[in-house]
Amino acid sequence: MDIRETDLPGVGRKYRMITRSGDRLVVVVHDDGRRELYHFDYNDPEDSISMITLDDEEARSIAAIVGGMTYKPRLLESIEVALSDLVIEWYKVEARSPCVGASIGGLEIRQRTGATVLAVVDKNHGSHITPGPEFVLTADCMLIAAGERDSLRALKRILAGGEG
Repeated sequence: MDIRETDLPGVGRKYRMITRSGDRLVVVVHDDGRRELYHFDYNDPEDSISMITLDDEEARSIAAIVGGMTYKPRLLESIEVALSDLVIEWYKVEARSPCVGASIGGLEIRQRTGATVLAVVDKNHGSHITPGPEFVLTADCMLIAAGERDSLRALKRILAGGEG
Protein backbone atom coordinates (compact mmCIF):
# COMPACT_ATOMS: atom_id res chain seq x y z
CA MET A 1 0.00 0.00 0.00
CA ASP A 2 1.25 3.47 -0.90
CA ILE A 3 0.51 6.19 1.73
CA ARG A 4 1.56 9.82 1.42
CA GLU A 5 1.12 12.49 4.09
CA THR A 6 0.75 16.21 3.47
CA ASP A 7 0.46 18.97 6.07
CA LEU A 8 -2.43 21.33 5.42
CA PRO A 9 -1.53 24.55 7.31
CA GLY A 10 -4.54 25.90 9.18
CA VAL A 11 -6.55 22.77 8.34
CA GLY A 12 -4.73 19.64 9.55
CA ARG A 13 -3.14 16.77 7.63
CA LYS A 14 -4.04 14.84 4.47
CA TYR A 15 -3.30 11.16 3.86
CA ARG A 16 -3.48 9.81 0.29
CA MET A 17 -3.59 6.04 -0.10
CA ILE A 18 -3.62 3.63 -2.98
CA THR A 19 -4.57 0.20 -1.70
CA ARG A 20 -3.22 -3.07 -3.04
CA SER A 21 -6.53 -3.55 -4.84
CA GLY A 22 -6.13 -0.17 -6.59
CA ASP A 23 -8.63 1.85 -4.58
CA ARG A 24 -7.72 5.51 -4.09
CA LEU A 25 -8.61 6.98 -0.70
CA VAL A 26 -7.90 10.38 0.84
CA VAL A 27 -8.38 11.05 4.55
CA VAL A 28 -8.24 14.63 5.81
CA VAL A 29 -7.80 14.96 9.58
CA HIS A 30 -8.87 18.46 10.60
CA ASP A 31 -7.31 20.23 13.58
CA ASP A 32 -10.78 20.36 15.19
CA GLY A 33 -11.02 16.55 15.20
CA ARG A 34 -13.24 16.06 12.14
CA ARG A 35 -12.24 13.50 9.53
CA GLU A 36 -13.22 13.53 5.89
CA LEU A 37 -12.86 10.40 3.76
CA TYR A 38 -12.87 10.62 -0.04
CA HIS A 39 -13.02 7.65 -2.42
CA PHE A 40 -11.89 8.26 -6.02
CA ASP A 41 -12.85 6.76 -9.36
CA TYR A 42 -10.45 4.06 -10.66
CA ASN A 43 -10.23 5.66 -14.09
CA ASP A 44 -10.05 9.31 -12.99
CA PRO A 45 -7.92 9.93 -9.87
CA GLU A 46 -9.25 13.51 -9.69
CA ASP A 47 -12.94 12.50 -9.55
CA SER A 48 -14.23 11.81 -6.02
CA ILE A 49 -17.11 9.35 -6.20
CA SER A 50 -18.00 9.43 -2.49
CA MET A 51 -17.26 11.42 0.65
CA ILE A 52 -17.96 10.90 4.36
CA THR A 53 -17.48 13.32 7.26
CA LEU A 54 -16.95 11.90 10.77
CA ASP A 55 -16.54 13.63 14.12
CA ASP A 56 -13.73 12.48 16.42
CA GLU A 57 -15.83 9.92 18.31
CA GLU A 58 -17.23 8.42 15.10
CA ALA A 59 -13.75 8.23 13.56
CA ARG A 60 -12.37 6.40 16.60
CA SER A 61 -15.29 3.97 16.54
CA ILE A 62 -14.70 3.25 12.85
CA ALA A 63 -10.95 2.87 13.52
CA ALA A 64 -11.70 0.30 16.23
CA ILE A 65 -13.95 -1.65 13.87
CA VAL A 66 -11.61 -1.52 10.88
CA GLY A 67 -8.57 -2.16 13.07
CA GLY A 68 -10.10 -5.32 14.50
CA MET A 69 -10.52 -4.11 18.09
CA THR A 70 -14.20 -5.06 18.19
CA TYR A 71 -14.09 -8.21 16.06
CA LYS A 72 -11.08 -10.22 15.05
CA PRO A 73 -11.36 -12.32 11.88
CA ARG A 74 -10.59 -15.98 12.65
CA LEU A 75 -7.80 -16.02 10.10
CA LEU A 76 -5.89 -13.43 12.15
CA GLU A 77 -6.12 -15.29 15.48
CA SER A 78 -2.81 -17.06 14.85
CA ILE A 79 -1.05 -13.71 14.27
CA GLU A 80 -1.97 -12.36 17.70
CA VAL A 81 1.01 -13.60 19.70
CA ALA A 82 2.80 -10.50 20.97
CA LEU A 83 -0.35 -8.57 21.87
CA SER A 84 -2.29 -11.53 23.23
CA ASP A 85 -5.16 -10.02 25.24
CA LEU A 86 -3.96 -6.39 25.13
CA VAL A 87 -6.67 -3.88 24.24
CA ILE A 88 -6.29 -0.12 23.78
CA GLU A 89 -9.35 2.05 24.38
CA TRP A 90 -10.26 5.74 24.52
CA TYR A 91 -12.41 7.17 27.32
CA LYS A 92 -13.84 10.67 27.50
CA VAL A 93 -13.82 12.03 31.05
CA GLU A 94 -17.22 13.67 31.29
CA ALA A 95 -17.44 17.08 32.97
CA ARG A 96 -19.73 15.67 35.68
CA SER A 97 -17.45 12.73 36.49
CA PRO A 98 -16.24 12.58 40.11
CA CYS A 99 -12.71 11.84 38.85
CA VAL A 100 -12.35 15.37 37.41
CA GLY A 101 -9.66 17.08 39.47
CA ALA A 102 -8.24 13.78 40.74
CA SER A 103 -4.75 12.59 39.87
CA ILE A 104 -3.98 9.28 38.18
CA GLY A 105 -2.04 8.22 41.28
CA GLY A 106 -4.79 9.39 43.61
CA LEU A 107 -7.29 7.24 41.73
CA GLU A 108 -4.81 4.33 41.97
CA ILE A 109 -5.69 3.34 38.41
CA ARG A 110 -2.93 0.79 37.88
CA GLN A 111 -3.22 -0.75 41.35
CA ARG A 112 -7.03 -0.99 41.28
CA THR A 113 -7.47 -2.04 37.64
CA GLY A 114 -4.21 -3.27 36.15
CA ALA A 115 -4.72 -0.87 33.22
CA THR A 116 -2.02 1.53 32.06
CA VAL A 117 -2.74 5.13 31.04
CA LEU A 118 -0.83 5.64 27.79
CA ALA A 119 -1.82 9.24 27.11
CA VAL A 120 -4.30 11.99 27.91
CA VAL A 121 -5.52 14.51 25.35
CA ASP A 122 -7.12 17.59 26.89
CA LYS A 123 -10.13 19.37 25.42
CA ASN A 124 -7.81 21.91 23.74
CA HIS A 125 -6.05 19.01 21.95
CA GLY A 126 -2.92 19.21 24.12
CA SER A 127 -1.42 15.74 24.46
CA HIS A 128 0.31 14.26 27.48
CA ILE A 129 2.12 11.04 26.58
CA THR A 130 2.66 8.54 29.43
CA PRO A 131 1.39 10.88 32.14
CA GLY A 132 2.73 10.20 35.62
CA PRO A 133 0.76 9.54 38.81
CA GLU A 134 0.68 13.28 39.58
CA PHE A 135 -1.24 14.07 36.37
CA VAL A 136 -4.67 15.56 37.17
CA LEU A 137 -7.67 14.63 35.01
CA THR A 138 -9.70 17.53 33.61
CA ALA A 139 -13.25 17.78 32.30
CA ASP A 140 -13.73 16.57 28.72
CA CYS A 141 -10.22 15.13 28.39
CA MET A 142 -9.69 11.91 26.44
CA LEU A 143 -7.83 9.17 28.30
CA ILE A 144 -6.10 6.46 26.25
CA ALA A 145 -5.46 3.27 28.23
CA ALA A 146 -4.18 -0.24 27.59
CA GLY A 147 -4.91 -3.47 29.39
CA GLU A 148 -6.98 -6.61 29.31
CA ARG A 149 -10.73 -6.21 28.80
CA ASP A 150 -11.54 -6.76 32.51
CA SER A 151 -8.95 -4.15 33.51
CA LEU A 152 -10.43 -1.62 31.11
CA ARG A 153 -13.95 -2.31 32.35
CA ALA A 154 -12.74 -1.57 35.89
CA LEU A 155 -11.09 1.64 34.69
CA LYS A 156 -14.33 2.71 33.02
CA ARG A 157 -16.17 2.19 36.33
CA ILE A 158 -13.60 4.35 38.16
CA LEU A 159 -13.92 7.12 35.56
CA ALA A 160 -17.70 7.00 35.90
CA GLY A 161 -17.36 7.41 39.67
CA GLY A 162 -17.92 3.83 40.73
CA GLU A 163 -15.62 1.31 42.27
CA GLY A 164 -12.92 -0.34 40.14
